[in-house]
Amino acid sequence: MNTETTAAPVAKRVPAERTHHGDTVIDEYAWLAAKDDPETIAYLNAENAFTEQSTARLGTLRETLFNETKGRTKETDLSVPTRKNGYWYYTRTVEGEQYGIYCRRAAQDGETDPPMPEDGTPISGEQILLDGNALAEGHDFFALGTFDISPDGRWLAYSTDFDGDERFTLRVKDLSTDEVLGDEVPDTFYGSAWSADGSTLFYLTVDESWRPYRVWRHAVGTSAEADEIVYQEDDERFWVGVELTRSEKFIVIEAHSKVTSEVRVIPAANPTGAPAVIAARRQGVEYSIEHHGHRFLVLHNDGAEDFALAYTSADAPGDWVPMIEHTPGTRLEAVDAFANHIVVSLRTAGLTGIRVLPDGSTEAYDIDFPEPLYSVGLDSNPEYQTNTIRLHYASLITPDSIFDYDLVTRQMVLRKRKPVLGDFDPAGYEQHRDWALADDGTRVPISLVCRAGTPRDGSAPCVLYGYGSYEASMDPWFSIPRLSLLDRGVVFAVAHIRGGGELGRRWYETGKMLSKKNTFTDFVAAARHVVKAGWTAPDRLVARGGSAGGLLMGAVANLAPDAFAGIVAQVPFVDPLNSILDPSLPLTVTEWEEWGNPLADPEVYAYMKSYSPYENVASVDYPAILAVTSLNDTRVLYHEPAKWIARLRATAPQGSYLLKTEMGAGHGGPSGRYDSWKEEAFVAAWILDRFGIAA
Repeated sequence: MNTETTAAPVAKRVPAERTHHGDTVIDEYAWLAAKDDPETIAYLNAENAFTEQSTARLGTLRETLFNETKGRTKETDLSVPTRKNGYWYYTRTVEGEQYGIYCRRAAQDGETDPPMPEDGTPISGEQILLDGNALAEGHDFFALGTFDISPDGRWLAYSTDFDGDERFTLRVKDLSTDEVLGDEVPDTFYGSAWSADGSTLFYLTVDESWRPYRVWRHAVGTSAEADEIVYQEDDERFWVGVELTRSEKFIVIEAHSKVTSEVRVIPAANPTGAPAVIAARRQGVEYSIEHHGHRFLVLHNDGAEDFALAYTSADAPGDWVPMIEHTPGTRLEAVDAFANHIVVSLRTAGLTGIRVLPDGSTEAYDIDFPEPLYSVGLDSNPEYQTNTIRLHYASLITPDSIFDYDLVTRQMVLRKRKPVLGDFDPAGYEQHRDWALADDGTRVPISLVCRAGTPRDGSAPCVLYGYGSYEASMDPWFSIPRLSLLDRGVVFAVAHIRGGGELGRRWYETGKMLSKKNTFTDFVAAARHVVKAGWTAPDRLVARGGSAGGLLMGAVANLAPDAFAGIVAQVPFVDPLNSILDPSLPLTVTEWEEWGNPLADPEVYAYMKSYSPYENVASVDYPAILAVTSLNDTRVLYHEPAKWIARLRATAPQGSYLLKTEMGAGHGGPSGRYDSWKEEAFVAAWILDRFGIAA
């Protein structure tokens, strides 16, 4: 096991008082929120140095794990080309390069199948649209926010972030000349939409709390100073998004909070027109639209907890005419319209699925898939006039696969399965669905994967992963780095706890607000179950989660420290009460419909305080804890895990706590693929060290 050889950093204590609803709290580590204070940076650097020293002897194992991932990955490769308006669009990666290269090639006469060189080398006649490696040169971090090609194929709108703070600079490139225009807009958000003729670009900006709230109209070839605000959302609970429908007939502006939405449209052929509301917002009613011929398809939850599908006139939106009635337990998640078909993405019994309505009729059918555990969804499908859809499919043992599905013949063609180099054989692994019993009698699904023949006598080490917030579902996914754990005898399990969306909207509702503790007790029940079922033992079990899943990690550390040998908390939301009490922080007001408003409601305040990891650190024997964060994270601020680790050390000094801060990255961690592999190798080595596995 890992042994620290020098004393851990000790954060100074500077009492800061917080009083709400008659409750006064002293926070000795609030000073760490001062990002520009040299003492803060010095402390984070000291923690990084301590973490590096404490894990230095794992350097060989980290290098081995990194090389295993690298050796299993086809480094020079390309995505399956997607056809759009006479071009095949795709992304290439090149061995030794961190980022993707975005390309296209004109479709040849009679060409129906995507061109795909088996060696992953450039397709003959390709045009490079953007080279991420060239853009990233000279920067430690690089991310694209928008990559949007105009309907006529001439213009490319793209935006870049070089700090990880998700503030993007928007630019326009003329693909007919490869010239980047002088159009430059700083501080934009994800998402954009083109007018039908490509003359006008719509984009988003954020307010001081990092909330996208304005839609702007920009005429190509003009200065950003002349741009006009098309729509502004003043209700701080709502985010705004913008997109062009697949039919290329409408610009869609969607405003949505956690529980309410409102949609406006502008004819794409009249980009200077005023946005028209489809249906006025009503508290608690969520809906989205998709254009389909003479109508808008409306996916909604009005009297339909798991959502229903309806339509309304595209010329004069009004009443919603039912198409798919609400079925409790079958959660309709998205609708995609094509010229002659409607495709609905759904989930039932904890699994994703695809439903097809041929020719817009109500005679729907579901597409069958072979494995008992899997994840399926629509991939890139930009063409409206098509009878073929592209699907993405994966499982815990099946690598990411791209299929083309013929909506007329109902035939499916595998276009590509992500290569896994070396001796990988799916038959050498097993995947299982198990169920834990929560304290209130609720059955909680668990997905597991391991090497074939792994013993069920409690001797195997296990990683239990969880998230459980925002109705986000942790559907089965394939991971090349995970193979390094499985091949060393580790069982990987996912607890599908309440707060997620795996079992429908009710599963989410019973894991949020004043029912949030169900998320944590479900995870503990899953931990107890995998031990009882013989998958592992408490001293062989490591929990892992990130972001809101990091809140889960901190909560279960307090709730059941005896259940785990180690906990990995990545960009963890471990100081939720202090953050949600401060409406000036990014995202706070929009989060009140997820967690409750502790500023206004003393019951919410008391409830959040009772589970907040930072508020409830105690003098107990905690499992070893590794917290990983990023200085420029705008979603979960770096100081939350920094404060948490400082308080853990001061309150329970007998424990082993490490904090690793990426000093030049954001919420997603390092941006380059090789850097992200190294980060994963660092975490995996720490996990294996908990299990006493050193090679």
